[in-house]
Amino acid sequence: MAGAPQETGRGAGYGLLGFLMMSFFVLGLTGLLAAHVAPLPLDRALQREAVFDEALAAARAGNQAALEALRPRLGDSARNILPAGPDFEAKVAAERTAMRARRLAEAEATATRLRWMVILVTFLAGGFGAAMMLAASRGTARVARTPEIG
Repeated sequence: MAGAPQETGRGAGYGLLGFLMMSFFVLGLTGLLAAHVAPLPLDRALQREAVFDEALAAARAGNQAALEALRPRLGDSARNILPAGPDFEAKVAAERTAMRARRLAEAEATATRLRWMVILVTFLAGGFGAAMMLAASRGTARVARTPEIG
């Protein structure tokens, strides 16, 4: 069959190009995840600040029931400031400072983990894409060297 068309490998090349694009897509999703996760410690700190303000207002009004209702939203800070007493404002100020230090440490740890995650996924995606393109170049070279049978 001297006139039989030879396969050029373009279909396989397009498939491998799709794999390469997927590796960049995964890297982009990783960056999107990192952009979403990075501000979480700040968000948590701002929410806790608002709860501290609510607790101070409830204590000034002498509303013990409202203070106890805030316990779940106070989280780990509740054990340090409740029950309210004469030094409640000083306890809230001290806990506010401690909470800020904890959130700062959390933000630094989160940023470090996100940097390592992006670095790792970048190398993995690059390696995956390079392996696919290497496989594509070897596959098209084999197809081009295949002699006609006939």
